Amino acid sequence: MIMARDSELYLNSEEGLIRGIHNKDRRTFTHVYELHFQGLVLAADRYVKDPGIAKELVQDIFIRIWEQPALLNENGSLRAYLYKAVINHSLNYIKREKNIARHHNLIAESLTDSYLETLQEEQELKVEIYRAVEQLPAQCRKVFKMSRFDGLKYREIAADLKISEKTVENHIVHALKLLRETLLQNPERPRSPSATLRIMSWLFF
Repeated sequence: MIMARDSELYLNSEEGLIRGIHNKDRRTFTHVYELHFQGLVLAADRYVKDPGIAKELVQDIFIRIWEQPALLNENGSLRAYLYKAVINHSLNYIKREKNIARHHNLIAESLTDSYLETLQEEQELKVEIYRAVEQLPAQCRKVFKMSRFDGLKYREIAADLKISEKTVENHIVHALKLLRETLLQNPERPRSPSATLRIMSWLFF
């Protein structure tokens, strides 16, 4: 247990402050926080240009120090460490925000009419595929879903359903035949080459 007189000793020098933080002395930690907080916030704000964010960044550093006091070198400068840590944290924040903004801009730039049309076509095809799969005979549908949607191997499906691997293979072949007839050989629903290729890639490979 840390005695009051120990806290008094910690407050007498920078080395003592570091030692007090290492020893989880709350009074020492509070003293360091109150002593440097405002200056650190001002330093962070010079980079992030937002007082609220600056306060959060400084608080992050103090939380990190409290949770990992070994970060402080007993022979180092406490003040120098705090300012360096806050500035680095601020720069990382700016870099992260710029990357997010750049990512959002790239997404926005990609949302062309052609892209949106292609995306809509893909989603409509997926809905058609899932509906066609649901129309398969019960056992055939179950085996096909386990293979194509769950990614299970024939032997895993056979073991799970207690059937032979040959039976699994027959179900898959039958399912593909029915789906091909429904999705690709329906004269009432002619497909573009790109739509045909997407259906083939989703189901048969």
